[in-house]
Amino acid sequence: MPKFSRRSKEILLTCDEDLQVVMNDVIRITDIKIISGLRGEVEQNYLFRTGLSKKMFPNSKHNSEVEDALSEAVDIAPYPINWHDDERFYYTAGIVMGVAGMLGIELRWGGDWDMDDDLHDQTFMDLGHFELVR
Repeated sequence: MPKFSRRSKEILLTCDEDLQVVMNDVIRITDIKIISGLRGEVEQNYLFRTGLSKKMFPNSKHNSEVEDALSEAVDIAPYPINWHDDERFYYTAGIVMGVAGMLGIELRWGGDWDMDDDLHDQTFMDLGHFELVR
């Protein structure tokens, strides 16, 4: 059975409890690595400048200006990581969204930002990104 690395566990602890519950169930089904949870201003703005995020600090669900706040977003990757294997990201997203749905936790996925189940109408694909809908 897959399990999180120490680093993945540390990053996941920076995420909202609902995201922790979902990802802890997902790892029982398929191997994933937690890439990003809570981000500070420097990291978020760097990702914006390099085109890996569409939002500057503090406007991403990965950000908070409140001390001890948790991220409302998590970035993951199927493990072992191959950033060019979109099919594995789609497969993993199906598992994540299915687990979240069974738990009654509403998530938005970076492969279907408008949540209309049409995966061909996106202008920015972030296949490893999941965020709470609140």
